[in-house]
Amino acid sequence: MERLPYLTRLTTLFSLGLLFALGHFRDFFRRILDAIAGKSSNPKGYAPICLGFEDFYRRRVYLRIQDCFGRPIASAPDAWFDVVERRSDDGNKTLQCTSKTSRCLNLCSYNYLGFAAADEYCTPRVIESLKKYSASTCSARVDGGNTKLHEELEELVARFVGKPAAIVFGMGYATNSAIIPVLIGKGGLIVSDSLNHISIVNGARGSGATVQVFQHNNPVHLERVLREQIAGGQPRKNRAWKKIIVIIEGIYSMEGVVCCLPEIVAVCKKYKVYTYLDEAHSIGAVGKTGRGVCELLGVNPADVDIMMGTFTKSFGSCGGYIAASKEIIHHLKHACPAHIYATSMSPPAVQQIISAIKVVLGEDGSDRGAKKLAKIRENSIFFRLELQKMGFEVLGDNDSPVMAIMLYNFAKMPAFSRECLRQNVATVVVGFPATPLQLARARICISASQSREDLIKGLEVISKVGDLLGIKYFPVEKGKGGALIDKLKKLQ
Repeated sequence: MERLPYLTRLTTLFSLGLLFALGHFRDFFRRILDAIAGKSSNPKGYAPICLGFEDFYRRRVYLRIQDCFGRPIASAPDAWFDVVERRSDDGNKTLQCTSKTSRCLNLCSYNYLGFAAADEYCTPRVIESLKKYSASTCSARVDGGNTKLHEELEELVARFVGKPAAIVFGMGYATNSAIIPVLIGKGGLIVSDSLNHISIVNGARGSGATVQVFQHNNPVHLERVLREQIAGGQPRKNRAWKKIIVIIEGIYSMEGVVCCLPEIVAVCKKYKVYTYLDEAHSIGAVGKTGRGVCELLGVNPADVDIMMGTFTKSFGSCGGYIAASKEIIHHLKHACPAHIYATSMSPPAVQQIISAIKVVLGEDGSDRGAKKLAKIRENSIFFRLELQKMGFEVLGDNDSPVMAIMLYNFAKMPAFSRECLRQNVATVVVGFPATPLQLARARICISASQSREDLIKGLEVISKVGDLLGIKYFPVEKGKGGALIDKLKKLQ
């Protein structure tokens, strides 16, 4: 918010204050009227499920804009997809799907390399694996749920990211939340980036280790925190920490910022602490051959102790992985509940990942993987630069396929989403609790499957909506904005 005009800051805070003041004012009179009428919102003798701010936020904020979230789709999440239209007869408290769909430009799915739709190499092999292995193993890996495909995927992932061994899980969120407590516990210290994903936050909390937070992407502050914690030791005991792990992300999902990996790795090596890198949004999407931020920033994977990633973004499937030394992977296979008790990944989903990685590596006998990687980088740079030229406040780095258009004012969040959808562009808007209350934004995800014409269509719509809502906080010179749109049209 450093460059944000003071008027925008003031109006954002004023609108939030007004929203909460009016909401509490109405709640006060509602309680009086309910008491007079003898009504109660909860069954007799039961405590309310939601209390305080959670209940207030759900009723006064979320329910009024919930049509902007959870929109059903009726096709594969390709460059364009079908969004199911919904209606509400009770002021947005409940939503009903209709039989109508809208064909929309997809700027919200994590389909970075375009593998989510039918693919000439992946799809036939997935269908074949479905016939051979069925849709589910109906068992955990350690029981009867381990197949040759699972073994092949783990070997392929390890080779792809440059680590000795790997283990795969059926859910990306659970990979972090279930793995971290197995790696560290009481007497250990987790030093976490302030903007790490909630899966990391929950995993760290569940571990029993002490958690310290360092300023986002700030190696200098990280070193200061490490120095203080190593010198002070465990709280009250003053004993040395049993283990210290620094946890960061390759690309931060709400900002699109690439981590300062070389500097952070240097700090971790200096103080002899472990490095845990979450590459959910970077593996397969950045780097010359799609191997993530290590390749992009010239860091040796051997310098990162634990590499985590997901298959839900670049590879068009589900699940996640941990890649590390053989000793660490052996420990996880014998101690992690997500591996021992959870049902193994669906074999067709495993085959989809294997096939997608082989395309990226060029092992399908074509250069489609290299073309996809070049395309997503070209699309990301083009879209981000054009948004900035139009005057939007855009977060993120050029190599990142994730970019955030800052809205700030909470009321502009549903307005942006609804107006874009009305003009057949599907976007994701993000607000509290995923971001601070005053930092509402629209998150754009770019795909290699999108053509230049698709991107220009999206830019035209977003520019019109930006003018309508007044979210071009850094406007270009007079007349330049219109000339920019005309130039984009000429490129079609």
